[in-house]
Amino acid sequence: MKAIVIGSGIAGLATANRLRAEGFDVQIFEANAYPGGKLTAFNQSGYRFDAGPSLFTMPHFLDDVFIACGRNPRDYYQYKRIGVTCNYFYEDGTQLTAYADREKLVKEVSVKLHVPENIIRNYLELSKTLYESAGRIFIEQPLQRWRTWLSKAVAKALLKIPKMGLFTSLNQFNEKHLQEPRLVQLFNRYATYNGSDPYQAPGILSTIPHLEFNVGTFLPEGGMHAITQALVHLAADQGISVIYDSPVDEIVVSDGKAIGVLSKGKRCEADVVISNMDVYFTWRHLLRNIPPPERTLNQERSSSALIFYWGVKRTFEELSLHNIFFSEDYRKEFEMLFQQKQVSDDPTIYINITSKYIASDAPAGCENWFVMINVPANDGQDWDGIITKARKNILTKLNRLLKVEVEHFIESESVLDPRSIELRTRSYKGALYGTSSNNRYAAFLRHANQSPRITNLYFCGGSVHPGGGIPLCLQSAKITADLVSKHFD
Repeated sequence: MKAIVIGSGIAGLATANRLRAEGFDVQIFEANAYPGGKLTAFNQSGYRFDAGPSLFTMPHFLDDVFIACGRNPRDYYQYKRIGVTCNYFYEDGTQLTAYADREKLVKEVSVKLHVPENIIRNYLELSKTLYESAGRIFIEQPLQRWRTWLSKAVAKALLKIPKMGLFTSLNQFNEKHLQEPRLVQLFNRYATYNGSDPYQAPGILSTIPHLEFNVGTFLPEGGMHAITQALVHLAADQGISVIYDSPVDEIVVSDGKAIGVLSKGKRCEADVVISNMDVYFTWRHLLRNIPPPERTLNQERSSSALIFYWGVKRTFEELSLHNIFFSEDYRKEFEMLFQQKQVSDDPTIYINITSKYIASDAPAGCENWFVMINVPANDGQDWDGIITKARKNILTKLNRLLKVEVEHFIESESVLDPRSIELRTRSYKGALYGTSSNNRYAAFLRHANQSPRITNLYFCGGSVHPGGGIPLCLQSAKITADLVSKHFD
């Protein structure tokens, strides 16, 4: 059986590798000259930067791809657990170190935020319980198949609906269980892990902290791009053909069945077609003669990102791999982001510095700063004006909280905004996670992994179930590959 995968993002690569292990002859068509989608890297004036995703959690999801192919993951990539999950900086001068060691974290929160230790322990236990009982169903099963809802695991999970926070916002859930405003803000942040608003998104997103605090955060040797390189290496070892600079122009459909693709005027036939391209562009550009699922395609987009890649010619001991500088008015920041489609003058700032762990990522005595703020998806805003203003506001905030004129140490710079994200990755409007989760039914409304309209057409990646981010994209690949394998069994 022959399978064609459109796009070599990590979900496309993982799906292709899984299907090859099942005996499929697999070809990947990639529009760019390089693999990885958002998960790429580049060098700039002696500094190395991971261009996209910077957080690695649930490494066993990645390991599972190699194991499914009969390979040892450690032959392809190595990783380490990080001792400090993140450093947090608040406008009132509070600095909080989120240790990977849970008891150290509990004591840090208790001392710095004057919160009883049992508050944070109970919250993390609840996060774990909700993930194990309900979260795993949402991210490991195809929700659009009726058989999923007849399993015993799902029946047990449904009994816990009152505790899940499905009918309250994440902010309401966190205010109930955490109370202390700075701690609520810290855990509200996890809505941004799928590009959503904590004041609208459901409380079930409280499962996300479990992945970070109870399981841990990790860093691959060589940086995040090593994940892409490992999957490409596996594809080569399995004999998968990756065809670069080859955008697909059309998915060929005959009698309601996907039978191949057109690329550069050439028709390539296949028994199954899997699109790792954003579903919006898959339907609008590759399936032009077939009525698209308008309701699904018109859902609210997730947030996007504005990223400054700075080569900084000094080191900052108070910073670690992951760092957050919170806005003073978090609610206003998200109102600006999702309701006004604009950027707050006081945005929350995320800084990732891989040279803290990978010395070769920056010259001696220097650091590679990946500086990101959340911004709305592209709706025609004045991005050049936004970039200029945001850069000034970011530097003003960092200068104040770090007590140093940061701009004096920036010796190289490049910028990524929603326009260039859309151009490079075919993500509609530059949205990082496809649709937002600002709806309690968002998990059920995401595009399915299998087309209900076109036989032998499947989808994987961040714009379909179960969602965006590395762990969910890898789970998307697993769900999709399993559906294909069962269909052709």
